[in-house]
Amino acid sequence: MVEPIGHVATALLFAVPAWFLWGRRPSVTFAALTQATATLPDVDIYLQEYSTHPLLQHHGITHTVPFVLVVGVVFGIVAAYLLTPSLNAARLIHSDSITRSTTFLFTTAAFWAGGLSHIVVDLLSAAPDAAIAPFWPLYHGDVILNIVAYDSTPVNLGLIATAVVLHVGLYRAERYPYETRWGIN
Repeated sequence: MVEPIGHVATALLFAVPAWFLWGRRPSVTFAALTQATATLPDVDIYLQEYSTHPLLQHHGITHTVPFVLVVGVVFGIVAAYLLTPSLNAARLIHSDSITRSTTFLFTTAAFWAGGLSHIVVDLLSAAPDAAIAPFWPLYHGDVILNIVAYDSTPVNLGLIATAVVLHVGLYRAERYPYETRWGIN
């Protein structure tokens, strides 16, 4: 199992593209949401206390790309219906025209970024005894990359330092969001 700081760092790295699409507040919010969802695949650690089913064991179904994609869509739908009215009424957000589809896309993308970053970092540090099958049920085989040791302090500190420096640098950038065709106006 990867150290939590490795998951935090990788989720922050997966959140970097937000700076090229949105301004400060949405980008910081997106990064925070990826942090909140980066450890959700590890819910299987708690589920295995209640079930002995192989799919609910650690590195089981919750560590698959299809699981993260489906749960992300469900999360996005729930957030769109529950959060959109509150977002439009909030004074922190300088808009009263946030649509449910915008909330859905934003929260779903943040969930996907956090969840997929978790799977990627687990793949990068998966020893043969901790392999995962990230594409189950489409592909049943385990995938083992094992590039770095999961408990490597220099790697984890290097990742978190890189991620924080990137986010602080982008936060302090004079011009954002950057002019791209994918920006939300």
